[in-house]
Amino acid sequence: MQNWIRHTNIYEVNLRQYTAEGTIRAFAAHLPRLRDMGVETLWFMPITPIAQKNKKGSMGSYYACSDYTSVAEEFGTVDDFKNLVQQAHDMGFKVILDWVANHTGWDHWWTVEHPDWYEKDEHTGDFKKASGMDDIIELDFKNPVMRKAMIEAMAFWIRETGIDGFRADLAFWVELDFWQEARPELEKIKPMFWLGELDPLDNPEYMQVYDAAYTWRWMHKAEHFYKSSASFGDLLHVLDQYRQAPGVKAWFTANHDENTWNGTEYEKYGAMAACLAVFSCTWPGVPLLYSGQELPNHKRLQFFEKDVIEWRPQCDLHSFYKTLFALKKEHPALATDSELEIIAADEQQRVLAFRRKSGESEVVVLLNFSAEERLIQPKGQGVYVNVFTQEKTGLADGNGVMLQPWGFSVFAK
Repeated sequence: MQNWIRHTNIYEVNLRQYTAEGTIRAFAAHLPRLRDMGVETLWFMPITPIAQKNKKGSMGSYYACSDYTSVAEEFGTVDDFKNLVQQAHDMGFKVILDWVANHTGWDHWWTVEHPDWYEKDEHTGDFKKASGMDDIIELDFKNPVMRKAMIEAMAFWIRETGIDGFRADLAFWVELDFWQEARPELEKIKPMFWLGELDPLDNPEYMQVYDAAYTWRWMHKAEHFYKSSASFGDLLHVLDQYRQAPGVKAWFTANHDENTWNGTEYEKYGAMAACLAVFSCTWPGVPLLYSGQELPNHKRLQFFEKDVIEWRPQCDLHSFYKTLFALKKEHPALATDSELEIIAADEQQRVLAFRRKSGESEVVVLLNFSAEERLIQPKGQGVYVNVFTQEKTGLADGNGVMLQPWGFSVFAK
């Protein structure tokens, strides 16, 4: 794993909904704002052309590709993306691209020139639909020629545009041995960051290939907890499971699927949303933010239609995320692999307090997962700075910290 991954964050870009134009060039105007906020890694949802046959809605799905080595006309051109990657690199960003290996749309050019590269439906004799999604069809990863073509298509984006990694859509739907073949072959070009859409608790074997993966079980359990269908003990148990699981964990409260189909972070987590954001940026792993969360965004974005994010002149949570992202990047104690010490995990009080350490560097995080005020005594030695207020404090015995309902405090030594 490359060293920069240890301190990065990931920001998911929904190009279609990001601007009125919905183009690569229009998005570029947001780069200075995102850089000032401290975004490190830009993850672009698929930019490839969208299949028109059996498409959903009037615009179709990003994830129903019709050509792996082109850019959708609605977004721009390959040169537009190449220029954007160069601009992003010049500003200090890394760029990863969403890759949909498991399936294509019905009118991908492979369906005409290489129909044998697809699985067939035994009842209809036609291409096999992907599970639960009738606008996409399954590729046959037992076909070695198709596998080589897929790897070459991925290599195109590395060579032509200089991307730094892939976010693999439904990575666990694709045979593990394909990824084991693909990664070393592609990294002959350059080292890459591999983010898999899979949960290491469900598919730990895939972490032989992937640097980081999703924490769906935590995401769902947190919603159940907030809505009183799970206990705080249940939440702590899931965290303990992730501590034992392989790889870097990506923590999140929203992404394109969750926002559209299951609700915004405020529908799911209500007043707990900010507390979860602090957790995501300070617990071992990498935080993942979705387009518009910095506003904050309170609406579900449509998936198959134009539905632009309602940007305002100022994003209310810009400074909030800037503080967290700067701490994550600059503080040795928040590296993905630094030491974690649990100070308090109180099921009755519903409080989680922990210390992250690397040598003499230390960050103390206090989280109140309840609707009542809570007093915590974190027992630190020395002088700490509250990262949000810049006030200095001692955290010795007797110097308790009062947390507001669903509140938090973060102290750097």
